[in-house]
Amino acid sequence: MTDAKHLDKMKGTSRRAGRKIGGSVCIFIFLTLLGIFMVFPIYFAIINSIKPVQELFLFPPKMYVMNPTFDNFKDLLSVASNLWVPFSRYVFNSLFVTAAISVAHVFVCCMASYVLAKCTFPGAKFFNELIVLSLLYTSNVIYIMQYMVIAELNLINTYWALILPVIPSTMGLFLMRQCMSQIPNAMIEAARVDGASNFRICWGIVMPNSKPALMTMIIFIFQAAWNTTGGSFVFNEAYKPLPTIIQQIGAAGLARAGVAAAGVIVLLIPPVLVFVIAQRHVIETMAHSGIKE
Repeated sequence: MTDAKHLDKMKGTSRRAGRKIGGSVCIFIFLTLLGIFMVFPIYFAIINSIKPVQELFLFPPKMYVMNPTFDNFKDLLSVASNLWVPFSRYVFNSLFVTAAISVAHVFVCCMASYVLAKCTFPGAKFFNELIVLSLLYTSNVIYIMQYMVIAELNLINTYWALILPVIPSTMGLFLMRQCMSQIPNAMIEAARVDGASNFRICWGIVMPNSKPALMTMIIFIFQAAWNTTGGSFVFNEAYKPLPTIIQQIGAAGLARAGVAAAGVIVLLIPPVLVFVIAQRHVIETMAHSGIKE
């Protein structure tokens, strides 16, 4: 009798183990397919950048390169060297605008998130709900109003026209506020008892414990800032960022299709590097940090 119960128990354990292994295999297959689906656009952009022009217009398109070449990158450098404004100027514009937007956005969002999450003041609930509501609207909705404000401030054809519209993005503010809301108030109260100011508490206590949200915000804002084109705010070639001139080069005709594909890779490299660096810090922080009330 005992042996029969023991055998039934072993069979039940084996069935549970089999279901667990089967579930893990299904999850692995699903994540693998999802990863391939997400990596495919990057792979397609890379192979297009090293395809000869004649291969770019084959139908159906080939998912591989028959005659790989780096002539597209050479042509990109050749075209860029013949521009009215030096190509290095466009690179500087993008780097300067991206750095200014990223630093200003991080500073503003961190300070505002701390006030909204950990400070009590009249209208705090209203402002928090307003931030959530603003997530429903994209920049295209307020584009005309942005142009009117920039024009009234006489900022057309300046770096400020590229920087100011991107800084007040509410996504980063929402992420930081949600993360800071999870930090125990006991830590903040203890710091206040020790005589720490709100500024010291924000940057010395709250921010180190909000590193995952901070890195995520940096990824989002860097991507948005790097892809800034200026739109209708900048007409002077000396102030245009790199994405704008890459679009202009690629729009010259079918003969520039390979150059446009190479330009996509050039624009893709910095956001990918920032993502890889920031993702490593996010994973390390989430694996080694834990806060309990």
